[in-house]
Amino acid sequence: MKRGFYTIMAAQFCSSLADNALFVVAVELLRSRAAPEWQAAALVPMFALFYVLLAPWVGAFADSRPKGQVMFISNAIKVVGCLLMLTPVHPLLAYSLVGLGAAAYSPAKYGILTELLPPSQLVKANGWIEGLTIASIILGVVLGGQLVSPRVAAWLGGHEAAWLGALLPGAAEVAIVGLVGVYALAAAFNLRIPRTTAPLRHLPSNPLALLPDFWRCNLRLWRDHLGQISLATTTLFWGVSGNLRYIVLAWAAAALGYNTTQASSLVGVVAVGTAAGAIVASVRMRIDQAPRVMPLGIAMGLLVLGMIAIRDVWVAAPFLVLLGALGGFLVVPMNALLQHRGHNLMGAGRSIAVQNFNEQACILGLGFLYSAATGAGLSAFGAITAFGLLVAVVMALIQRWHAHNLRHHPHELQRLFEIARRDDLHG
Repeated sequence: MKRGFYTIMAAQFCSSLADNALFVVAVELLRSRAAPEWQAAALVPMFALFYVLLAPWVGAFADSRPKGQVMFISNAIKVVGCLLMLTPVHPLLAYSLVGLGAAAYSPAKYGILTELLPPSQLVKANGWIEGLTIASIILGVVLGGQLVSPRVAAWLGGHEAAWLGALLPGAAEVAIVGLVGVYALAAAFNLRIPRTTAPLRHLPSNPLALLPDFWRCNLRLWRDHLGQISLATTTLFWGVSGNLRYIVLAWAAAALGYNTTQASSLVGVVAVGTAAGAIVASVRMRIDQAPRVMPLGIAMGLLVLGMIAIRDVWVAAPFLVLLGALGGFLVVPMNALLQHRGHNLMGAGRSIAVQNFNEQACILGLGFLYSAATGAGLSAFGAITAFGLLVAVVMALIQRWHAHNLRHHPHELQRLFEIARRDDLHG
């Protein structure tokens, strides 16, 4: 790997660590203020909101200037969102601003990989990026859980921290200040990301001019006979996984009687499995073999249903590791294939923005449905059943879609697979 790749990894780790810790802290912040449960569930779709609303612009913005600079600006927006949580602004609104920073960050984070590396290294690079991201999820949710633990609250109430308790009334507020420092460390790495030789693309003076361009890019990726399969798979995976993060917290409270600190460790357990699956996929899979992993998506959906019967943490832990491993092995080659097709069709930043739009729209839609259902009385067990069946059925349909393409467009798929196998071809 080129030297700049490791700087990107360091920046991504710090930024993702803070993102995931902040999610747990935000849940506890709402609970400490006696907010209704649906508001905590709404954190997931509020984070995804700007991914969807600004999708036509963030990709073009990422392509218009050096990616490291875009990542630095995005981290600054996240810091502002964190600080707003310490003010009378509602936590959901402040958290949505952090989502705005993440929406701008993502096209640059993934787009620079296709600018820096050849197609033959994209699966490996995605494996390392996803593995490191999952490691940051593990450490992030555990860090967030520890920062809002009863021990921190007791320390704040003690004499030695009385001055801090007067400024920041609870453990969640103290945790937010600490996470601002983690975002600042990520920003420092952003400034050291190298400038690639990829040409910058002009940003139109009229922002509305980007709407038809984005729509054309979206259609091009959905009409591509490999892009459509990888996009459908990753859209479903991240749509469900994004909401499963909160559902695991709710399930751990209902099935195991866990508080936020204890439940956050189980989210980390899922991430351990995902990291393992991602790393194995990066070693064993090639980009042209990506469609072969689709049966794992069906198995993953059926496995989710098994959570309903679990009432013991010693059964839950290995079960969640296996669930995460299937997801990691599924998403890494599919993500690499999607990046490759998108880069060839429309450019790195725009393709990642299209990917984010579809994936986050799925998170947004499923998140609002889950939040509304929670307000209407849906239990965590009912949500798990619905999400597991959704994954299994839709993945089976995507697999049939790919089989249809193989029968009706064999020569086109052969050409696209040949492009994916070689570093000297684009198209």
